[in-house]
Amino acid sequence: MTALRQRMLEDLRIRNYAPSTVECYIRSVAAFAKHFRKSPDQLGPEEIRQYQLFLLNEKKVKLATYIQAVAALRFFYRNTLHRKIDVDRIPLSRYERKLPVILTKEEVKRLLEAPKNLGHRAILATLYGTGLRVSEATHLKVSDLDRDRKLIHVRGGKGRKDRQVMFSDPLREVLAAYYRWKRPTDWLFPGKERGQPLSRETVFETCKKAARRAGIAKSVHPHSLRHAFATHLLDDGATLIVIQALLGHANLKTTARYLHVSDTALRSAKSPLEMLGSLDLIRVTSDTPPKR
Repeated sequence: MTALRQRMLEDLRIRNYAPSTVECYIRSVAAFAKHFRKSPDQLGPEEIRQYQLFLLNEKKVKLATYIQAVAALRFFYRNTLHRKIDVDRIPLSRYERKLPVILTKEEVKRLLEAPKNLGHRAILATLYGTGLRVSEATHLKVSDLDRDRKLIHVRGGKGRKDRQVMFSDPLREVLAAYYRWKRPTDWLFPGKERGQPLSRETVFETCKKAARRAGIAKSVHPHSLRHAFATHLLDDGATLIVIQALLGHANLKTTARYLHVSDTALRSAKSPLEMLGSLDLIRVTSDTPPKR
């Protein structure tokens, strides 16, 4: 490892960045240097601009990948090199925010029942029953389950924040059966490698297979269960503040996006057309026939 790479790694850790973010930022800056076959401290604003165009026009990366690369370069030049490069010259594209695809309750039920493997049913039920992110669910430990208080402790979630979520009776039932079968001692969902938790890739593949087996045509991934968790809670009358706390959102605006996909929230709002009072838009006079 070069001294410069080690320095950036230390800078990221000092600022308490999540391990996944550290890995992505290091990889992004390394790709930038490899593109020009030079050490990144020998490159500047013009190379950054060229690399941006390369990512967008030639490599045609997804917008999320592009934004991540730009964020990594911002961090590297500002914090590791302390370079007085005008970071405003590294613009971020407008991020297209699409509404998430929401599974109905019936679709969720089919998805959770689809896997033949009890462990697969248990991890999917945990994702939907708690609204956890995939990494939060895979890093649960047996000791995080509080059966008496019916709570699950989430340790070091996004932003390194702890929180608690509900431990419902149906989830307790399936996890109890799973525990009797698997007998986990540390990680609740242990991976194939000894001492390691279940991998994100395994959870994604499990979810995809379950969706196919359940005959769900929508694009389904593990985060779909988190979206369904929040939307179904909102439909059933939970407040945004409660949902925000359960999801671990730092900003209420992030939680408020579920107002756009909640059936109950949409149906409860009246159209201005309903507020005009008596209105006859279908009336047809004898001398004014309706036009096709």
